[in-house]
Amino acid sequence: MSGRTMVSLLMAVLLLGLAMPVVADEAVDKAFDALKTYDWGADRNILKPIDDAIVKSHGDAAAQKALAKRLAAVLGTDAKQCGKDYCCRKLSLIGTADNVPAVAPLLTDEKLSHMARYVLERMSCPESAKAMQDALPKVKGLLKVGVINSLGVRRDAASTGALEKLLGDSDKQTAGAAAAALGSIGTPEAAKALGAFQGKAPKELKLVAADAYLACAERLLAGGKKADAKAIYTALSKSDIKQVKVAAMRGLLAASK
Repeated sequence: MSGRTMVSLLMAVLLLGLAMPVVADEAVDKAFDALKTYDWGADRNILKPIDDAIVKSHGDAAAQKALAKRLAAVLGTDAKQCGKDYCCRKLSLIGTADNVPAVAPLLTDEKLSHMARYVLERMSCPESAKAMQDALPKVKGLLKVGVINSLGVRRDAASTGALEKLLGDSDKQTAGAAAAALGSIGTPEAAKALGAFQGKAPKELKLVAADAYLACAERLLAGGKKADAKAIYTALSKSDIKQVKVAAMRGLLAASK
């Protein structure tokens, strides 16, 4: 192979390499354009360039941030539920605190609240938990229960005060969810709130309250707070609910090892 041929070949490879990102960017742009009208039943391959871009962005914080920004921007448009659902799923993978303001408004949307929680649950930043705390007064019924459950999944200790207030909610599902969330949080402060709730819990929530208190004791024991856990098990060992009493006695044995 002559020197001139070799140079020509190298130039062609270089030009091809330079052109490839442009083609990829164009494909991603087209995919984002498709999101504006994307709906159930549409060809899923239309969005594949975004999927591929997210995979390729692994380890590249700047690329992920740029993609997340574009996905979050779609949430504030009149894109269809399907498109926003897709964006939420992808933001659950690469979203950051920067995207919380775009996701938070969806918490009050009956059709998308569950997807907003799906994103925020997976963000470790305090901003995501704060967004769910702020949404509590704005939602009711199952949406409120969902947000409460998510705070429990996050084990967000900063939500203890807000959840404690909901223990007295007139809606029994809301009160029960708040108790369960406090049990998952499992801090001494959560234990104190649940301990006070035991004596005043409505009849239909007695078992729920006890289960939450037991869960809290397990968290405390796992965290090395044996004395706090023992105090809960001792209190529940006097319960008039047989299964609660048995569970509490087993807890005492575990805490005594």
